[in-house]
Amino acid sequence: MELNYKTAEKVLHAAKEKALLMNIPVSIAVVDTGGHLIALARLDSVYGVIDFALKKARTAAMFGVNSDIMGGIISETGVHGYGMLNSNGGLLTIAGGVVLQDKAGKIIGAIGSSGGTPEQDKEIAEAGAQAIA
Repeated sequence: MELNYKTAEKVLHAAKEKALLMNIPVSIAVVDTGGHLIALARLDSVYGVIDFALKKARTAAMFGVNSDIMGGIISETGVHGYGMLNSNGGLLTIAGGVVLQDKAGKIIGAIGSSGGTPEQDKEIAEAGAQAIA
């Protein structure tokens, strides 16, 4: 399965519903494996978190692991982590970026949520990812 707009919209809708249920005003970004934006929702969140949602999603897509896991990996690299954090326009390695996989387990993109706590953002993004699991 490729991540097309129809699939991205399904992911976005599930994450949006979770955010509304939690009453968290977030921005949610869905990207393909190249980190290119396919779908975006801004639920009355502040403007700045759009970039955060997109960076979390791109981080997960680029490295093939959730953004918080990548944060743990980078924190262990010491000074060498600087280059990774600042590659490709900057990464965001806190919770809220979740890898999207097709039913066979192949990574097809990622979703990022920002506007809540890191734990809330992760929960919202995971709800989106589960829509296609």
